Amino acid sequence: HDKMAARTLLYVLLSAVPFAFVWSVPLPQPDDVPYKVTYFDQYVDNFNFASYGQKIYKQKVLISDTHWDWTKNEGPIFFYTGNEGPITAFWANSGFVKELAAKFKALLVFAEHRYYGESLPFGDDSFTGKNIGLLSVEQAMADYARLMKDLWARFDCKGPDTCPIITFGGSYGGMLSAYMRFKYPNLVTGALAASAPIYLAAGLTDEHQFFEDVTQDFMKSDAKCPEKVKSAFIEMADLAGEGQEGLQKLSERLQLCKPLSSMQDVQHLYGWVRNSFTTLAMLDYPYPTSFEANLTANPVNVACGWILNSSDLLKGLSQAAGLAYNGTEGTLKCFDIFTEFVACADPTGCGLGAASTAWDYQACTEVSLLESTNNFTDMFPPHSYTEKERAEYCHNKYGVTPRPDWMGVHLWGDQILSASNIIFSNGDLDPWARGGVLTNLSPSLVHIMIKGGAHHLDLRGSNPADPPSVIEARQQETDIIGQWISKATNRIWEGASN
Repeated sequence: HDKMAARTLLYVLLSAVPFAFVWSVPLPQPDDVPYKVTYFDQYVDNFNFASYGQKIYKQKVLISDTHWDWTKNEGPIFFYTGNEGPITAFWANSGFVKELAAKFKALLVFAEHRYYGESLPFGDDSFTGKNIGLLSVEQAMADYARLMKDLWARFDCKGPDTCPIITFGGSYGGMLSAYMRFKYPNLVTGALAASAPIYLAAGLTDEHQFFEDVTQDFMKSDAKCPEKVKSAFIEMADLAGEGQEGLQKLSERLQLCKPLSSMQDVQHLYGWVRNSFTTLAMLDYPYPTSFEANLTANPVNVACGWILNSSDLLKGLSQAAGLAYNGTEGTLKCFDIFTEFVACADPTGCGLGAASTAWDYQACTEVSLLESTNNFTDMFPPHSYTEKERAEYCHNKYGVTPRPDWMGVHLWGDQILSASNIIFSNGDLDPWARGGVLTNLSPSLVHIMIKGGAHHLDLRGSNPADPPSVIEARQQETDIIGQWISKATNRIWEGASN
C-alpha cells in the first residue's frame, strides 16, 4: 500500500464538483487484476445542509474495467462496500469477486469507507474533537449510494436494467452490503453478505455467544486445548497473586518485553491473549494468509499444538498467542503487549493505528458489541462487559453516549423479511457466524453454511486447499447472482443458471 501511495499518479479531472473523479494510471498487481486508483468527491456531511454546506472530501475508490465491455456500455457492476480499513487490503483478499467479474464481464469497484485508509473527511484532523462525529454507518452508505449513481453516468449506463449493481462485503463490509440492499434497493439489485453479524451488531444475541464460539474452534482442534488454556490462565493468576516477584516470573515465562507491574497490567495481558485467539479463530484458513496477520495454514491447530506439547504451559501459551502478533516465522524476541494490543469499546478487538480509533468510535455509537466471558462456556477469565462500562468509556474518550437500540431501528434489526435478493454466507469455524442469518428466510433471502469455513472464506480467491464446501458455496453464489443479473437485464449472462 505504501509503495503504491508513493508512485507518481497522472491525474485527469473528468468532471466538475460536487461529484468529481480523479483517476490515476492503472497499477498492475502481481498475479492480480489491475485497477485504477480514483478519488471521488463526497460531501463531508450528506444529511445536514447547513453544517458544512458543499464542503467535500476525497473518497478513495479502486476501479477495474479489465473485463468491462466498453463497446456496449452495459453489464453488471460489482461493488465492494469497504469496511474498517484501507480498501487495498480488501481488494487483496477478495479474489472471488474478481473471478466473478471475469465470468460476468463486470466492472469492479472497491470503495473505501469514510475515516479509513486515505478517505479522511478532515485530513489529519479527522479524529480531532467533533470532526469524528460524521463517522457513521448512514454517512458511509450515503457515500456509496452517491458513488453508485455517478458510476451509471460515468459508464453511460441507463440504470439497473443495463448495469445492475451487486454489492459484496465481508464482516462489517458484509453488513454494509446487506444494508445497501435494505436501504437503497433502487440502486442495488442484490447483495452477497459474507460473515455479516447483523443481529449481533444490533445487540440482539447472547452476550457470551462470541467467545463461546472462539473456544469451540479450539475445542474442534483438540478437546484438551481449551482446558489447557484455562489452566494457563489459573497459573497466571496464581503467579500474579504472589506480588512483584510473581509478576516478574510471569513476565519472563511469557517472554514479555516489559515486566508486568500491577493487576491492571495482568488484565491487559488477558486481553492480549484473548485478542490473539480471537484472531486465530476468525482467520483459521486451510492455507497461509497475510490478511490481518502473517499466519500459517490452520493456525488454531498450530496454536493448540504448542499449548498441548510444551513442557512449560505458559511458554506454550505465549508461543500460541504470539502467532497473531509475530506470525509463523516472526523475528520478535519478546512481546510488547501494550503496543501489540490496545483495549477499546469492542472486546473482540479494534486493531491498531487510525483505523482502530475509527472502529472504536463506531463501537461507541451505533455498533453494539457487548461480548462477555464467563470461564464456564468459554476458556477466558470472566469479565462482564456491561452497557454501563461501555457508556463510561465512550463518554470519557469521545464525549458520546452509545445508542444500543439504534441499529435495530434504522437498519432493521432482525425484522428483515421485507428485503430480497441477499445471500448471507457463514462458515462454521467463524465465531461471528451465530451473530448473523443462519437460515433461509425466504426464496430470495438465502443462507449458505460453509463447513470448515472461517471468516468470509468464500470471498477469498480459489485455492487448491479449499474444502469442497466453499467450492460448492461459491458455485451456488455464482448461480444466484447470475439469476439476479439475468432478471434485471432480461437476458441470460454467461455463468447464469436458467
